[in-house]
Amino acid sequence: MPKKVAAVAGGLTYFSKARKDKTQEELAAEAARMALFENDINLAKDDIDGTIVSYFSDHFEDQLLFGSIIQDYLGFNPKPSVRIEGGGATGGLAVRDAYAHVASGLLDVAMVIGFEKMSEVNTAKGNEFIALASDTDWDFPIGGFYSGYYALMARRHMEEFGTTEEQMAMVAVKNRNNAQHNKFAQTNPKMNPFAMKDGGKITVDDVLKSPYVSYPLKRLDICLMSDGAAVLILASEEKAKKITDTPIWITGTGAGTDAMRAGDRPRTVAGVPMLPHEKKEWYKKLEYPGVHSFRAGRESARQAYKMANITNPLKQLDVIELHDAYTSSEIQTYEDLGLTRYGQGGKLVEEGVTAIDGDLPVNPSGGLIGAMHAVGGTGVMQAVEMLWQLQGVSGKFHGSDKTQVKNAERGLIHSHAGTGTYVTATVMER
Repeated sequence: MPKKVAAVAGGLTYFSKARKDKTQEELAAEAARMALFENDINLAKDDIDGTIVSYFSDHFEDQLLFGSIIQDYLGFNPKPSVRIEGGGATGGLAVRDAYAHVASGLLDVAMVIGFEKMSEVNTAKGNEFIALASDTDWDFPIGGFYSGYYALMARRHMEEFGTTEEQMAMVAVKNRNNAQHNKFAQTNPKMNPFAMKDGGKITVDDVLKSPYVSYPLKRLDICLMSDGAAVLILASEEKAKKITDTPIWITGTGAGTDAMRAGDRPRTVAGVPMLPHEKKEWYKKLEYPGVHSFRAGRESARQAYKMANITNPLKQLDVIELHDAYTSSEIQTYEDLGLTRYGQGGKLVEEGVTAIDGDLPVNPSGGLIGAMHAVGGTGVMQAVEMLWQLQGVSGKFHGSDKTQVKNAERGLIHSHAGTGTYVTATVMER
């Protein structure tokens, strides 16, 4: 049987469009120091048995084996280290890999180090690098870029289910405004000394008036490009209970995949993989997944829920940190995770269910739209945020109690790559 695994400590940097004050190595060290010295734990650096290093692109630093440089800089040689890369899901895959290392007994204490320094190139070149995570033989040569891909999927969701631009704008408002109480957030100029100067709270009208990037997606519908790092420490049950009085257990994990080219995905009538609380008659006429839904997201959730004994996520989860690269993809993911029926995701945010004071808060940190998307660090950041939420210490770290979900006992983190090519889901609980 696998060992029980707990998250015991986490650390984040301030996130920014350009952290010119520090190198990538220094940012990783900043997050690692917080994890080791600013959490209430009994753990020294020498107690770390190995590292899992998470970064998306070798292009940003123009350096292969950058994980080796980080390993050396943090003083972990000659201990084992593994580099993980999986597009936008890189951080989530790294957390899952670290879980597997500890659950299998290969490591007793593992440090996950996630980072990206996207400001090493200009924004246009950064978008080009990100677009290389699409099919470079077919999609990329004809002008493929990620906002275009997601605009196609958003438009299909609107046509299929009646989702509106206003509902998508509500996601941006929720996440961006949550971020105004998180001192690490890139859009929070009041608390983050490295934040964007035009950050701050927004309204639905602000989103609707922001310029289109690719219809129906506007500038404020789209996530950030960021510099920064996140560190999470996982430990076996025996070690975790010695390290902290408040271990947060990983009780379920899942991963799903899909064709890189969205046009290759099937459109099978009534082909929805069902979750325990769903009914087949809901979807008897629905072509699935097409380009309106993420089959990999549904599969990752199905696995994680089964492992964690979750039969109705809306009722059994207290908080979610979800990969909101686009406002439309957050709405799509509500449905993939089974929080509501396919086609009802827009209504879920409109009714306030996913607000910070709603029945199931989603992205109290601000998510990718409000807080950060330093790609290799994003999924690790989600895990750190969930650790703090379930320990009840988000306010301590964020500098404001307004991000803390009251009495949160069980949460889910969701990490997403490509156009839904890789997706991970991980359940964490007290």
